[in-house]
Amino acid sequence: MQAQHIHLTEEEITQRLANAEKRPVEELYPSELLEDAPKPAAVLLPLLRKDHTWHLLYTRRTETLAEHSGQVAFPGGRSDPHDVTPEVTALRETQEEIALHPRDVRLLGRLNRLITITNYCVTPVVGVIPWPYEFRLHLTEVSRVFTIPLAWLADPENHDIRYRHLPSPFDPLPVIYFKPYEGELLWGVSARITLDLLEILKLN
Repeated sequence: MQAQHIHLTEEEITQRLANAEKRPVEELYPSELLEDAPKPAAVLLPLLRKDHTWHLLYTRRTETLAEHSGQVAFPGGRSDPHDVTPEVTALRETQEEIALHPRDVRLLGRLNRLITITNYCVTPVVGVIPWPYEFRLHLTEVSRVFTIPLAWLADPENHDIRYRHLPSPFDPLPVIYFKPYEGELLWGVSARITLDLLEILKLN
């Protein structure tokens, strides 16, 4: 596993994203329990080379946010009316949150969209960023940035599925949890998106 992704090039990642089967929007929560149409949003999956291997960059959201407070997440957020593509949303939100300039991101492709429990239709956008990088955090939204190696994320021993109980008559909802990595807990939507990327890259 380690050798497989050390030698995965940007071109190979781009090709695997382009060749991935485009599935219908994945609903992570029964649509019957969502009151309105989902709101468009996008996140950036920042890939980087660190210690001669691929890492993914994550943020930890501040404890004071109204949604997903304190959780590990990818940078990104809700689309503005003037955002012409999900890529524009992901890059704009990432710059606002951690001061990663759009010109420093090489976009490689997208993952399939998914609808979250908070009723967002999220488009994950994959891009390569330089490392190291001087981030400046918008501290009302982000309390920390950190990276996790793809090799660690791809190890099936490092994640499992737990179940969230829903009102009758709905079945329990499977939720992905990774083991803590350097004190950070990756779970929920961001964990689902992470596994989707690993599957497309053929690393799990």
